Amino acid sequence: MPGHAAGSDGCGIDAKRGHFGARLLHWSMNELILGIWDGHDAGAALVRDGVILAAINEERLTGRKHAGGFPARSIHACLRIAGVAPGDVSLVAASTTDAAKTLTRWAPTLRDQYYALRRRKCRPGMLARWKKMAKYEITLVPGNALTRRLSDARIRRQAAHMGLDAPVAWTGHHEAHAASAALCSGFDAATVVTLDGIGDALSGSVSIWRDGTLRRLSAIAGRDSMGIFFEHVTNLLNMRELEDEGKVMALANYAFPVPDDENPLLDLLTVEGTDVRCVHGPVRLYRLLADVLYRFPSEQFAYMAQRVLELRIPALVSNAVKAAGCPRVCLAGGVASNVKANMLVRGLPCVEDLFVFPHMGDGGLAVGAALAAGNERFNWKGVALADVALGPAYGDGEIADALNAAGLPHRRSTALAAEVAEAIHLGAIILWFQGRTEYGPRSLGNRSILARPDEPGIRDRLNLALKQRVWYQPFCPSILESDAPRFLAGYRAPNRFMTEAFRTTRDGAHALAAAMSIDGTCRPQIVADGSGPFATLLAAVRRSTGIGAVLNTSMNIHGEPMVNSPAEAVSVFQRSGADILAIGPFIVRKS
Repeated sequence: MPGHAAGSDGCGIDAKRGHFGARLLHWSMNELILGIWDGHDAGAALVRDGVILAAINEERLTGRKHAGGFPARSIHACLRIAGVAPGDVSLVAASTTDAAKTLTRWAPTLRDQYYALRRRKCRPGMLARWKKMAKYEITLVPGNALTRRLSDARIRRQAAHMGLDAPVAWTGHHEAHAASAALCSGFDAATVVTLDGIGDALSGSVSIWRDGTLRRLSAIAGRDSMGIFFEHVTNLLNMRELEDEGKVMALANYAFPVPDDENPLLDLLTVEGTDVRCVHGPVRLYRLLADVLYRFPSEQFAYMAQRVLELRIPALVSNAVKAAGCPRVCLAGGVASNVKANMLVRGLPCVEDLFVFPHMGDGGLAVGAALAAGNERFNWKGVALADVALGPAYGDGEIADALNAAGLPHRRSTALAAEVAEAIHLGAIILWFQGRTEYGPRSLGNRSILARPDEPGIRDRLNLALKQRVWYQPFCPSILESDAPRFLAGYRAPNRFMTEAFRTTRDGAHALAAAMSIDGTCRPQIVADGSGPFATLLAAVRRSTGIGAVLNTSMNIHGEPMVNSPAEAVSVFQRSGADILAIGPFIVRKS
């Protein structure tokens, strides 16, 4: 069956009826939209005139990774950050009203049990296989008038309990993904591709962003999902779905390459124009993949699966660019977290520039829903996303209180960057806590663990002291923009949010030895010179070491989400082998 016709994916309204709802008669420059997402990795975002004022996910506030459900804590946090009251919100924007999502809104225990099973948080039990089969079948059922009414009633009731009486606007799952990428890209025109598991019975879409309007060209059926394919691979490798897909990509680097004509997985997913075809639906696909794994070592199985994405995603994007006629590309959806595939997309001759929304998975749907609703109802054109420091900030007094409560001796540093840079030069492991919490899965210089990037032995120290990563999973570097051409081969444009891989140069292979993969690639954050405290630190590190880069990984202990508050940073410091905590203007050293 060819790709679905352009238009709605069960929640939004197609072009003939006006994309996401009828336009309001009057446009105000002060409309404030609260975007919410109440699935796995739930969260909220406040957006005004296309500018994201605040955004955070529940996991940062509950301490439970990928926490799901109605994001009450995130809503409270966003209102507090922006300094507004519930009554100031003009519109609540939400997404996804397929049958499965609607069911779990009214029966959250089913959601919790299902995600505990998928993420290996509980023993599977005798009915596990049948539960997963049933969930996949229900997820393939698109939304309809009944599911929309039921979802709307549930969200309105929960919002009312928080004092939110604004109307609720509904956006399709992939329309929200597409809006997050298009409106944050800064592009006047772009080809927009979304790819994930299944949402509103779809697994992907191709749209065109032009003249401030997002128009869908085609959609990919849920049964033909690249995301479900890779989730199955993750599960079969005894890893956690929705969390460990990056480990599969890392494990693939250690395989002896399998020739394409001997890779049976390439026959399972193919690209035809702007459509993806899978030979079987999710349930039978899992059994087929299990049969293949039986015949191959784990690392070769991971390689073969990664090879599927590295061939099929660029092929789809290339066809999408031809169909849309726009050489700039935007990507969103969970599959867009595959940085190796993104590297190949940027390298396509037909691609002039690439933007990947930093919170590309479902955790970013709150922003996407708000931007989609604002674009349709208030003619928002979008604003280039310069920073993802969109969460809470903490004052010096709050930081000092947390340090005093923990009984940690500390002092105020008058030359914080220089002092920390010298410690990095000497091989110390640093906890770096500055400014607002980052939005999304990456630490980008506000809630980071830092170390020298050129000492391979530091990886083992980090794993023993803090991260407890599997041996084959690499760390990543943050690099000053002025040093990027020296370390990254074919460097063309800054990648601010660690959303793409790059090949390293000979100098880069030496300077980034502790922060790169065995295949010579790395997933860097490119930091603009002079852009803030983190850039100041990197400049100081360059003066000390000759390398304008650090190893940068998220500040958390294995199994926990990235820290948000000073108290959480202090807890990680006390429970880990980190040498120094640089928090606000204060320095804390292990005795």
